[in-house]
Amino acid sequence: MATLAEQMQGERMARVALSLVAEPNEAATGRILAQVGGIETLRLIESDDPVPGLARADALMWRERLAARITPDLRGRVAGTQGGEFGTLIPADKDWPAGLDDLGDRAPYLLWTRGATSFLSMALSDRVTITGSRASTSYGEHVTGDLATGVADEERIVVGGGAYGIEGTAHHAVLAAGGQTIAVLAGSLDRPYPAGHSDLLRQIGDVGLLVSELPPGAAPTRHRFIARNRLMAALSGATVVPEAGVRSGSMTTVLTARELGRGVGAVPGPVTSAASSGPNELIKQRFAALVTQPSDVIALLDADDAPKRALTRPELRQEFGHRRPEPGAPGRSL
Repeated sequence: MATLAEQMQGERMARVALSLVAEPNEAATGRILAQVGGIETLRLIESDDPVPGLARADALMWRERLAARITPDLRGRVAGTQGGEFGTLIPADKDWPAGLDDLGDRAPYLLWTRGATSFLSMALSDRVTITGSRASTSYGEHVTGDLATGVADEERIVVGGGAYGIEGTAHHAVLAAGGQTIAVLAGSLDRPYPAGHSDLLRQIGDVGLLVSELPPGAAPTRHRFIARNRLMAALSGATVVPEAGVRSGSMTTVLTARELGRGVGAVPGPVTSAASSGPNELIKQRFAALVTQPSDVIALLDADDAPKRALTRPELRQEFGHRRPEPGAPGRSL
């Protein structure tokens, strides 16, 4: 019986298959994929050969974890994704966003897309990520709308996660201004999440761009939200947070942005508002530039022709007061 690798026709199909058996943001899988390509990665899952870069025990655990997900119907599932309403991008494609390569071992295996993939081939300084709390206040939504509209007027692209609160407000403002926006989803493109934003996400797919690293049929999970946040940070030249709690999931986007050497901006808010505690802390610890108007966002994007110095994770923990959010921490909002 032919192995899965032998059934795949080319790198694209191999990466599609890999997205069906491997969770996103798996450093081991990403490291192997970068070294040997998709078809060889699939072959290694089903073989007993040494795995480049992994000790024997680690290779055994990696192989067992992924091999368990290779089901008899997998070849048919891969074939079923071809020629549908969603496209795919792999690193060899011209519209593949170069900024994602900065993630190294954590780069996505491929992207599923619906809409204008040309948005991804533009310079990092042409895209800004706006993220924040789902439980936004009228103050946060007002400021977010002004920032997003101003960025759209400057013909920059706003990246968000399509969520309630700050991100949804940013998407709505850009669309109302006739601007360009990208929504990066934590689940598959055929299962819009949140359901209450189905119409918004459909509109973004029609006139902007929907992106996910999850294959059709995949539901969002806590791990996938955190994984998605790294894409939002890597896709843009800067990340701006109008409102978020200190332990908001949005902070993982901010920390990844700094880790990659991207710009970070935050909007100050009332000290009595829990929704502003995250941005206020970022500003107080000089972890983010103060943002009060659209020109501040544009200045953040245009500050340097090259990204700022990237920070290591130990440096990030030290600089931000050891406040890196932990998965499952109380009060987190995705």
